[in-house]
Amino acid sequence: MSLSPSYRSTSVREMPETERPRERLEEIGPEALRDAELIAVLFRTGTRTMGAVALAEALLAEFGDLRRLGRASLQELQKVSGVGRVKSVELKAALELGMRLARHQAAPRRKINGASDVADLLMYQFKEYETEHFKSVLLNTKNEVLATEDVSRGSISETLAAPGDVFRRAVREGAAGVIVAHNHPSGNPEPSQSDIALTRRLTDAGEILGIPLLDHVVFGDGRFVSLKERQLM
Repeated sequence: MSLSPSYRSTSVREMPETERPRERLEEIGPEALRDAELIAVLFRTGTRTMGAVALAEALLAEFGDLRRLGRASLQELQKVSGVGRVKSVELKAALELGMRLARHQAAPRRKINGASDVADLLMYQFKEYETEHFKSVLLNTKNEVLATEDVSRGSISETLAAPGDVFRRAVREGAAGVIVAHNHPSGNPEPSQSDIALTRRLTDAGEILGIPLLDHVVFGDGRFVSLKERQLM
């Protein structure tokens, strides 16, 4: 879509709503807008003689394309009539964000292949607790950690972890599996009968939700026990 000649000197507010860059972005998405329209969204206003879109077109015409525009200094940008200090700074900031996004690489996620990996992830935290804490580890389909969630805290001898509390965020995050873990402040990581019963209850809930409970790891004083490895789940 090219700018209609009748709108070249028209302010954005005077344009029909269907022609305004901001409204078009909301209606059809940023990918459908031309470079000049996206720049006009940043500019918001033009000059007395040029609308914001026309000013953006003049800027692009001066530098040729977005790559050359991105390389231009603040001083070079301000040589274009109508592009002052504020507009040039905002434009440079937006272009720099775009370049950083293009270079961005997400940090690799931690992968869980067994209870020892869960211990590497959580042991240090559990060593600091004097009361029981119950946590969940949410995994994607590659067994990579999406998030670690504090589910509940209990007294010196008891903690409660209802299935709803354990799986609420797992459902929201689209997790493919969940591992739960808690500590025994006594220092003995041997699973109790209540630990086993809770694990079975959570396993049943996970089956209903389609998010399997993959393990329950109990931490003690520098030690841990996996209920899965003990075949207790």
